[in-house]
Amino acid sequence: MAKDSKEHKTKPKEVDKVKAAEKNHIQRVIAVMSGKGGVGKSSLASLLALYLKRRGYRVGILDADITGPSIPMIFGATQRPISTPEGILPVESSKGIKIMSINLLLPDRDQPVIWRGPLISKTIKQFWNDIVWGNLDVLVIDLPPGTSDASLTVMQSLPLDNIVLITTPQDLAGLIVRKAANMSKSLNIPILGLVENMSYVTCPECGAHIEVFGPSKAENTAHLIDTKFLGHVPIDTEFTTLCDEGSIESYHSEIFEEIAVKIIQIAVNDLSNSTNKERT
Repeated sequence: MAKDSKEHKTKPKEVDKVKAAEKNHIQRVIAVMSGKGGVGKSSLASLLALYLKRRGYRVGILDADITGPSIPMIFGATQRPISTPEGILPVESSKGIKIMSINLLLPDRDQPVIWRGPLISKTIKQFWNDIVWGNLDVLVIDLPPGTSDASLTVMQSLPLDNIVLITTPQDLAGLIVRKAANMSKSLNIPILGLVENMSYVTCPECGAHIEVFGPSKAENTAHLIDTKFLGHVPIDTEFTTLCDEGSIESYHSEIFEEIAVKIIQIAVNDLSNSTNKERT
């Protein structure tokens, strides 16, 4: 009797997983990676999702940084995901971007996630298998910093099409992003290109570019890892304020739009000529 009872309890969960996977048709999966924390990876991943949405693509963003999730705050998402018989429905932003993050499931957003690697890896897999993403043109994945368990789980378990690397002007950031690039290459995941964040701040009086973190080395870094350099993103107090307020969807930047266009030209344009491919 005990054995039959156990089988009866586990069977519905297996059915739910199949139903969730069957409903997902995701054409392109792009991960945003830095290797190092504090370089603005999450904010640029959010901007990429936003500019793809403005171009008319169906977009989702998966916050794979389980111990340091920030995507919900950037988008001002506070509602809890809804559980259905088919799986869990992601939260939608005001502009219709689908969002999933561990912070949306916590009773208090300030509560820390004190988990060991295996549990973090399991949760990341569930965010792929048990979430009803539906029909998406692009799923943007915000990777955690580092090249260990969590990042490895995403890169080995999820069908990534491309990786966008984020760095800052300092040599240290360049060193760590080269490690991330070598990790990507060892796992045969194509690197779409490199973006330098926090490149400079514009003087409000004279318009001069002030290189707060020193001269840019990003183009040389891109050359060393044999990838395209996609552009410089300056420090913008309006952008940081909107992120803090959860109002990133009100932000407009010609500089980042040019970067987004390059990413679309390289990785996304073929979507209009391809059929939906099922990801399981």
